[in-house]
Amino acid sequence: MRFLINAKRFDAVSDILIKPLIFISIAFLIIGLLFALYLSPEDYQQGSTVRIMYIHVPSAWIALMTFLVMTVYSIIGLAFRMPFGFIINKAVAPIGAIFTLICIVSGSLWGKPMWGTWWVWDARLTSVSILFVFYLIIIFINKSFENNLVREKISAIFILIGSVNLPIIKFSVDWWNTLHQPATISKLSKPSIDPSMITPLIIMTIAFISIAALIAILRVKTEIITRENI
Repeated sequence: MRFLINAKRFDAVSDILIKPLIFISIAFLIIGLLFALYLSPEDYQQGSTVRIMYIHVPSAWIALMTFLVMTVYSIIGLAFRMPFGFIINKAVAPIGAIFTLICIVSGSLWGKPMWGTWWVWDARLTSVSILFVFYLIIIFINKSFENNLVREKISAIFILIGSVNLPIIKFSVDWWNTLHQPATISKLSKPSIDPSMITPLIIMTIAFISIAALIAILRVKTEIITRENI
């Protein structure tokens, strides 16, 4: 597992992972779209609009997962003075921002026919918007300071501050009265979603994670090469 904290080992292992990830991404995306568009049933209340879920939910999970990864690597970078932690942060921040934006846009498209409005300032939507702002701030910081050490430390500190928002996003629908529906899949209870909808959701989630991982690997490798040439 040392490739997760060592740039040279990561570079070597990632070369092995790229081709399988390309295959998995394409295969699961095609299968997931077929399930989502043709094999998954319509919802009795939402009709075909429910199919937005297969884009919205995986994007939301990846947005949170990416920031969690950045939080872990910020701690590694600051506490153990490992530069690879900062490399990961800079490489994956734009990926997290893109998936957060997809989550927000798809959520608005889903919310309009269900709620009668594109946007409401409820706890879940507001906290996800704050997450997107944190991503933008981190990207801006990574492009603003000429001193690498200063830039990396400030970015990592902002990530740690932003990590406070992660449990707020996760439990916002439980803590507050919101329009956003509660979690439909939980480790502690039986899913409230029909099995015919869980299958394409899982397939699309694997596809999205594979795509995000593939882009992340390519961006990390590029960042490693860039730093070696400085």
